[in-house]
Amino acid sequence: MPDPQISAIICTHNREAYLGAAIDSLLAQDFPGEFEVIVVDNASSDRTREVVESRLSHPRLRYVYEPITGLSVARNTGANAAHSPILAYLDDDAVASSQWLSILYTAYQTNEKLAVAGGKVTLLWAEGMQPPRWLSSGLAGNLGAYDLGDTIVYVDRPSLTPRGLNYSIRRTFLDRVGGFDVNLGRVGTSLLSNEELRMTELALELGWQVAYLPDALAAHNVAPERVNRSWFLSRGWWQGISECYREQLAGRAGWRQLSRGGERFLRGFYRSLKYLNDPAQRFDNFAYAYGQIGYLKAAIQGIFRSFKV
Repeated sequence: MPDPQISAIICTHNREAYLGAAIDSLLAQDFPGEFEVIVVDNASSDRTREVVESRLSHPRLRYVYEPITGLSVARNTGANAAHSPILAYLDDDAVASSQWLSILYTAYQTNEKLAVAGGKVTLLWAEGMQPPRWLSSGLAGNLGAYDLGDTIVYVDRPSLTPRGLNYSIRRTFLDRVGGFDVNLGRVGTSLLSNEELRMTELALELGWQVAYLPDALAAHNVAPERVNRSWFLSRGWWQGISECYREQLAGRAGWRQLSRGGERFLRGFYRSLKYLNDPAQRFDNFAYAYGQIGYLKAAIQGIFRSFKV
């Protein structure tokens, strides 16, 4: 097969129930050129390998095993295995639309300054499930939802970063920044994140561009076990820790983090009381405030570590 023009990569860890549909959506892409599909098995202990092997007769598909757990580690492994200049990452529990690769590839071909691009994400609810009353549109983003409208948006701040489940990056930029930072991103069952936000931060600092492409659509399955308040509180806690680490990597660590985290905690707690009669806004702000406790804990630990150096 000629060298691919774009590589579709799935990094997976124990998601056999969803993985087959994710792979099939990539193998069925309506892409006029050459592309490859790589599945990085990140130390799975379920039937992941069997799910992939049942499809390995397809010439575009390859299987790579990565024994060191961690999403950023797996993404770097996928990048190293890929043969193309554009890397497109799809989560193992997502499904890509048929034009996904074509839209991503065209964006890079028409804009040499484009470093990162991602598309709109809708949610796939399991049969019989529906969004609970306490789930705000903001918290739905923790389930993967991402919608900046129906026109292309050039992202100008990390908070608008494309979701990692529907994400692409130019290889030359990835090499320039040394790959995905392994200090950020999921590891096993932890909900550490913000590796994509860090990439956007670096891209903007270095004069590259980051784009939201509404037509590069993907749908993300909502795991039933995530539709409870305790999961969102845990997600908020880890988001706070992730934000603290991202600031430390960007050189914004130290005592100032205590002021920032304290102010955000008080704002979130106040707003949760303000919206007492609105279950969605009340819980959204409470989860935000709870996450700032994780942020403050990580900030304090970082300050103590700096004293020991």
